[in-house]
Amino acid sequence: MISTRKGYLAPLLIVLSAVVLFCSLSTFAQDAVAPKAPKVTVVTAMTSEVVNRVAVSGSLVPRTEILIYPQVSGYNIQSFNVDVGDTVRAGDVLAEMNSATLVAQFAESEAKYAGAEAAVRQASSQIASAQASLSQAEAALKRNEKLHKQDIVSTSALDDAVAAEQTARAAFIAATDGQSMAQAQLLQADSMRDVARVSLDQATIRAPADGLISARSGKLGAIATSAGEPIFKMISGGIIEIAVEVIETGLGQVNVGDKVELNIASIGKVAGVVRLIAPTVDPATRLGIVLIETSANPRLRTGLFASGWIVTDQHNALTVPATAVLMETNGAYVLKVVNGILEKRSITAGVIWNDRREILTGLNNGDVVVVKAGAFFADGDRIMPVDAAPAATDSLP
Repeated sequence: MISTRKGYLAPLLIVLSAVVLFCSLSTFAQDAVAPKAPKVTVVTAMTSEVVNRVAVSGSLVPRTEILIYPQVSGYNIQSFNVDVGDTVRAGDVLAEMNSATLVAQFAESEAKYAGAEAAVRQASSQIASAQASLSQAEAALKRNEKLHKQDIVSTSALDDAVAAEQTARAAFIAATDGQSMAQAQLLQADSMRDVARVSLDQATIRAPADGLISARSGKLGAIATSAGEPIFKMISGGIIEIAVEVIETGLGQVNVGDKVELNIASIGKVAGVVRLIAPTVDPATRLGIVLIETSANPRLRTGLFASGWIVTDQHNALTVPATAVLMETNGAYVLKVVNGILEKRSITAGVIWNDRREILTGLNNGDVVVVKAGAFFADGDRIMPVDAAPAATDSLP
């Protein structure tokens, strides 16, 4: 009985072995005909910070520069009280010119003024005397007219009284005119004295405002003149700002108050804000000027080169790696992965920040897309998705 069963088992084992071998060969043949889906790196669309910036470059300039010229010419410079780099207050003496001639001229004007004052007083006295003589002559004329009517005085005596009254009146008028002339001369003398006083005061050159002396071109002994270079240049208040050039296509994005990150030669990184945007663009260079103010820093120097960015917008948005966004004639698109199958999705792309592209429309938070090499795949292709390593989140440099 046992031998009979062994006789049946042997053919059965042979049949089972043949089936297993056939299945193995079939699987191998299928694998050879249909290759495995390629491994493709994918990433999940996520919300992250997006910053829009405009590149700028320019130089440091004084906000308000004051040019100081001598107000009186022809006198040599006698002394300097300040030098380049000094901080001064309004009214501080910067330099002095030789004022000996101006002092003499002022003294002369004082003397002429005193003489004019005396002439006015003398004219006033003459008016008083002429007024008294006129009053006396008028009284005498009235008496003679009354007596003439009574035939007490002769006609010749009346004529003499009339002549005396007319003479006294003419003398009074002349005295009045003399006083007017004397007062006019006094006003002229006063004006001349004021001119001499101003000229003498201007021989001392003073700071017109608080600020920093940025240049000095005068020399001791040189004849001061208002032509040519100013004796001093000042930075009003010592305020230095940055004048940068912005391409016309980016100028419309910039607003007063925007944050600015600059790198200034020999100083390093400096933060600032947009203070003013020029209303014009150079037609030759297509650049506009933007003025940037920053906090006070004694290391700031006019003329230093600066470059950096104006931050025009900063917000959170849906983003993907920039390499995931592909371009074609109809616009931008990404390859979205759904259950291992690629799906071509048209999108509206925004700005690029830290190698990530803002997605305005076309994707949702959490969608999975191909990171790169998307140009080698098409809509409907099957892939084996492999998650990309998470990238570190960068911030505004």
